Amino acid sequence: MVDRAFAEPSLAALYDLFCRWEPDGDSGFYLPLVMAADSVLDVGCGTGMLLRRAREAGHAGRLCGLDPAAAMLDVARAGRGSSDVGIEWVLGDLSSTRWDQEFELVVMTGHAFQVLTGDEQLYEALSAVRAALSPGGRFVFETRNPMAREWEKWVPANAVQVTGPAGAVVRMTHEVELPVRGDLVSFTTTYSSSGWERPRCSRSTLRFLDAAALSSLLAGAGLEIERQYGDWDEAPLGAASPEIITFARRAAGR
Repeated sequence: MVDRAFAEPSLAALYDLFCRWEPDGDSGFYLPLVMAADSVLDVGCGTGMLLRRAREAGHAGRLCGLDPAAAMLDVARAGRGSSDVGIEWVLGDLSSTRWDQEFELVVMTGHAFQVLTGDEQLYEALSAVRAALSPGGRFVFETRNPMAREWEKWVPANAVQVTGPAGAVVRMTHEVELPVRGDLVSFTTTYSSSGWERPRCSRSTLRFLDAAALSSLLAGAGLEIERQYGDWDEAPLGAASPEIITFARRAAGR
């Protein structure tokens, strides 16, 4: 789940606890792709876990993480050591940065693609991705399949709690604004802990694009779909698939 609340330093420090490394999930899916590419841009890199794992695994090429939250990048930079050597951490987003054919692979993990809620914003971001890709480069990302209606599980009864570095238990709950209309889902996330004076709340909106709409937007920005999967085990994309995992390239002649 993409949540703006993690831009706050105290919550950014808990991000890796709430969003744990999953060898059988998205984490394990993306790592081999990163390892196989000489130059990688991770858009919405958060605390930089994917890039640090790649460096730990022996990636010797260029690794660059881009994120709009300074607090998240502070956590990434604080992890200095053998796993952080030479990783570039860039504050910003695809509307404020530009690269020209510099990356063999661009990724957006953790459903970060879904924070792009407007067609114009999506076109601008996808055009920037296309510009950043070197010839033959690939853009790989995932978005939740709207047919699976995952937001229906974002209810207080499915709260998640973690224990922070100081031993305090922090609880995270979600509540969706109903009724959901169209492909935009807005929700409130509340973080609470017995040691806090008051809970911390944030409101976010994510866009749930179906496969047809996604294909149209990619094509409009000069990107063509190479292949798609419906889950992290590379299962075919179907109506009930939880994910739409997309591999895209520059369209020929664009």
